Formats: sequence, structure tokens, C-alpha cells
Amino acid sequence: MTNAVDVRTAAAEFDRAAVADVESAAEDERKQVLAQFPLEEWAELPLERYALGQAPPPGSEPTYCRLLEFLTPNLGSIRGGSAAKHIMYHHNSGEWRLAAPLRGMDPQEAWVELRGQFVRAFDAVAAGDFDALDDLEVLRYGPTLVTKSLTTYFPQHFLPIYAAEHLRTFVTLLGGEAQAGVPAARTNRQLRELLRTREEFEGWTGQEVMRFLYKHFNPRRRTIWKIAPGERGRLWEECRNGGFICVGWDELGDLGQYQSDTELKQFLDAHWPRSSGGSLTLARRLLAFRDLEAGDRVVANRGTDEILATGRVDGSYRHAPDRPEFHHVVPVVWDASRAQKLSKPQHGWRSTFAKVDPSLFASFTAHTAGSGSVPDTGGARTGTPVALPEDVQAVLDALERKGQVILHGPPGTGKTRLALGAALALAGRADVLGGADPRQRAEAQAEMLHGDRVRMVTFHPSYGYEDFVEGFKPDLSATGPGLTLALTDGLFHDLCGRASAQPDQTFLLVIDEINRGDLPRIFGELITLLELDKRSLPVALPVSKRAFSVPPNVRVIGTMNTADRSISHLDAAVRRRFAFLPVGPDPDAVSGTVGPLDLAAFFESLNTRIASHLDADHQIGHAYLLRDGEPIVTEEDLAAAFHHEVIPLLEDYCLGRAELLHRILGALVDAETGRPLLMPPQDLADALATEFTSGAPGPDA
Repeated sequence: MTNAVDVRTAAAEFDRAAVADVESAAEDERKQVLAQFPLEEWAELPLERYALGQAPPPGSEPTYCRLLEFLTPNLGSIRGGSAAKHIMYHHNSGEWRLAAPLRGMDPQEAWVELRGQFVRAFDAVAAGDFDALDDLEVLRYGPTLVTKSLTTYFPQHFLPIYAAEHLRTFVTLLGGEAQAGVPAARTNRQLRELLRTREEFEGWTGQEVMRFLYKHFNPRRRTIWKIAPGERGRLWEECRNGGFICVGWDELGDLGQYQSDTELKQFLDAHWPRSSGGSLTLARRLLAFRDLEAGDRVVANRGTDEILATGRVDGSYRHAPDRPEFHHVVPVVWDASRAQKLSKPQHGWRSTFAKVDPSLFASFTAHTAGSGSVPDTGGARTGTPVALPEDVQAVLDALERKGQVILHGPPGTGKTRLALGAALALAGRADVLGGADPRQRAEAQAEMLHGDRVRMVTFHPSYGYEDFVEGFKPDLSATGPGLTLALTDGLFHDLCGRASAQPDQTFLLVIDEINRGDLPRIFGELITLLELDKRSLPVALPVSKRAFSVPPNVRVIGTMNTADRSISHLDAAVRRRFAFLPVGPDPDAVSGTVGPLDLAAFFESLNTRIASHLDADHQIGHAYLLRDGEPIVTEEDLAAAFHHEVIPLLEDYCLGRAELLHRILGALVDAETGRPLLMPPQDLADALATEFTSGAPGPDA
């Protein structure tokens, strides 16, 4: 997190005058809300004037929830996520969706309770009784809407920042102690009071503060998306001229009504049925599209090797049923000067959506139209700061918070690769992450592991305390008769000694297959010292009686294969001292086709069956369908991966139960013998497509 000096410097350089136009527009929007929904009329406000999801009469004013979410962007955004943020709304299924405290009530009864709590909140703030807001339980279920409402009616008491997570981040940034579990409005007030104590913000308006914090210290992690404007880019001219990007799946209606990926998946199943029961991956991608925010970066493509433009999101998602097709729309400011042909196809770009690695995006934006194909830099180090991949940043955040983390998931999901990626980031080699040449990454890893700040070890059943901390071992340099034992420092003891000598550097231990060792025996009394608040606390080691402590600048990453042992089987003392980050199968990593087979759809469908008949811990990882870090593209590679890696793994999981293997692989297993069928590579892709991915796919890239 950035320190206070950085905040002061950034505040001194911030152009407050540039906010004037936005501030004027925000005040106009605030007056619009007050005119249409005066405070004194809230006590009698009818439900049809509040809630989303109702068909408005022609010429009528927007509902309160629509006005605050969609029509007052300059007051601060509460876009993204589902309509559940409004506490109650009318779903397109015809039912009313209510927050937990209101469930079981009829809509009018629920509205009376909700409206009453809004009125009590407004009255409490008007009287200066801010503590009373904590007692309004129903309003806790709509923190962003409630906080924006309070800011709109009482701008002298609140800031135009509404997301609880963002508020906590900003409080911490300014030296405060953020509290989880309190209403967002309380944290908003805490941030406001912190700002009042900082001389660099004296005289600043709420809009100036909000724009400044989001410009320089935006807490949101941004994923860059590639989005195809129709099949083969056929809607590109319309998208470019209109300043937007749009996608299909129009039968789903407004994406804002879906509260979860599972709910959206069920609607996808109803309109585009697949033999395996739908596409959770597509549901997640559509929700990611819905939740794009202003400032997010996108790429428009045609096929797998052409960039039409790069763009910056300029607003929020809207459902546009008045369009003839492709009703899901996000406004974008396009930069067509980045149009280019790529030096090699991006096989993951065959579908409408795909994530773009930050380093690859940097190479796009370094290109200017007319300069030919973009160079294949492989992510080489250029001296320019490189944005960290989202999963790497999550590991670093967990290490900062807890000190040690275990990455857990099924085999082949890239746990060790992610651990080493985090190590490279800590070592200052973020330039070789993501889209870098695999050889560059391998060379950087070897260089890092030969240095003195990062160590890697694999635990196994015979690994012990004497290997990890200290113990008496044979002295191979001794020349006398018989066996001579010498006290020897273990791997962790040695690392901690070097870390103590360099307190300004971070030292890291990567433990692969951490669950294969006897952790209480290996760590011994040091398990207590892993806690951050007990770092530097000395203990006497039981073998040598020497004083020892774990320095504050030591971090530990472990990897754990959940197919071997679940998290619940770990020692409770170990579980308390580690953060646990799941590393699951990633269909995005295998986006592509092999003949008629949609590789990502097959991968997802197979894992759906495995999770159903075994459990989620026994799914297969995406690494089984990769070659040299890229999705497999040939029938021969597909056959090799399926017959030589996937089937043996599943046979091991099924433990000779032929009927279980048949339920997972279907027609690819002989029902009588339980033997997987053998077929030529050119026939396997067709058989897998028939078994796992039948049904109509979504729009293609």
C-alpha cells in the first residue's frame, strides 16, 4: 500500500480545477433526484416508483433505483453486480426478489418495512445521530445504494464513495484502521473525518477527493478483456462509430437481474442446452462483461490474429432491447491507431471473450497503425512497470496479510507455476510473467533460485525437522575413524539467518507438495513463530539450545494437491497460520479448437461430470490440455493428452469401478468391459465433441 508521503505528493500535483465540469454535472444530477424524490415524500413513496424491473408507463419518470444506478453517473457509480443491491426488485421471471430480512413477506409488506428504514436513516442523519444507522438491519443489504442515497441528500456529511471494500482501502491508505462488518456509511464517515485531519485536503470538495483517490489509488484490480464485435467482426463499424462494444445472447434479457453465475448458467442451459448441462464459464464471462467499469481496458478483435482497436470503457453496462440484435452494450472510447495484424494467432481468441495478459496488451499499445505487425517481444524487460497478473497479485496480497499462503487445487492447475510467478514478482522480475517467452521465464526462475533470497523445496514423507530447522547429520568432511555427526542448519534456519542480515529485502520459501510432509514434525515449535505478530520472538531450539526467531521479512508459499489430501486433513495449527487460495481449472487457458471440438467447452463439461460423480478436488487441471503453455491444436496432441494422461488419471480415481468411469466418459468407454475406446486421432476430436459439447454454442469470434 502506498504511504502517506505518496498521498501528499500526489495531492499536490492533482489538478482540482479539472474536476469543475464534473462537479457541476454532479450537482445537476443531485438536484434532479431531490426534485423527483423529495425527502418529505419518502414516507408515502409507492413501490412502483422505487423498484427496478417494472415496465414504466410511457412518458413516466424513472424509478428511484434506476435513477441512482443508471442516470446519475457523475454523483458516483454504484454500477456492477446484480440488482440485489437495491434490496428488493422485480425479476423478469415475474417474482419479486427480496433481501434476506424481507423474505416471506408479500411485496407491499416488504416495501413498507424497507421504506420505513430509509425514512429512519434520513431522519437520523438530519438530526446528526449517525450511530442510529447501525441499527437499520435491512439497509445493510444494499450498502452502495444506501450510501449513495445518504450522500445525495446529505452531501455535507458523506463522500461520493460507496463500495465498502474501496472505503476500507482508502481508510487504510490514510493511516486509519478500517473495520470489517460495519455499514459502508459508517466507513464513509470515518474516511471523511480522516480527510479533515490532513492539511493537504483542506478545502477539497467530496467530488475532488473521490476523483483523486480513484485516479491515483484505485483499489480495483482490472482484468483486460478481448471482446469480439460479432462473428468475424461484422458489427465493428457500428461499434466504432457508436462508441460501444456489444455482445449477443439476447434471450437472457437484462444481465443485471442475475445475482450469481449459477443463476445465469441455468438460463443459458434453457436456451442453449449442452449434453453436460450448460456453460458456467460463459456465465462468468457475461457477468464480467456486465461488471466492466469506466477505465477498464478492452480489445476488439477479428478472428485470432487481428486487432481492430483497443479501447477504454467509458461508462457502465446497459441492456438495449431496442437494438435489432446484440442487446448487451458497454460504452467504449476506441483507439483505432492500435489496429494491427499479430505475428502469430492467439488460439484462445476463438470465442467472444478472452482475457488478455497485461504484458501482451502493453505490446499492443506500443504499436502504431501503419508500422506493420506487432513485434513478438515475448514480454522482454523494457524498464517500464508491468501490471501483475491478477492471480499473482492475489498471492502477494495474501502474503502481505498473513505471511504464508497455501495454494490448493486439483492436479494440473498451475499451483507451482503460480507460486514461482509470485516469487518472480517479489524478486523484481514481473516482466517475465504472463505472456513472456517460456524460455525467458525459465531462465529468470533459474537465476532467482540460484540467488540467496528464494529457496524451493519439495516435502515428502521422510522429510523432517532436521532437514528443515536443525539436526545432527554425518560430517562428510571428517577424516577420523567411525561416523562423525555435526550440528547442521536446515533449509528454513539458513533462510531466516540470511533474512535477518538483510531486513530491507523480502525472503521467500516455496514448499511444493506441502501436504505430503508431516507438517507438525517438520515445523516443530516454529509453527507458532510463523504468525506475523510473533515474528522476531526468540525461542530456544530443543536440539542446540540456540536462540532462534523468524524475521518479519520471511514469507512462505506452499502448494497442495487436493486430489491427494483435502484441506480439512491438515493439522489445525497449520491451517490457522496459513491463508488458503484455491487454484482451480481455468477454461480460459485452453480456449481454442481441435477440429470440431471446442476445447474449453470439452474441458468444462468433463470437469462438470467429474465433480458430479467424484468431487471437485478430483477435477483435471488445464495443464493437461496445454503444450508449451498454449492450448493443444492438433488431433495428435489431443489424442496423446487424452489417452496417456487424462484417462490414466481418471482410471486411478475410479479405482477399477468401470461403471463410474463409464458415467464420466460416456460413450468413450465400452459399457460391457469398462475399457476406454481406442480410435484414430482424427476420430477422437469428433467423438469428444459429440459426447461433451453437443448443442448450439454462443456467438463465435
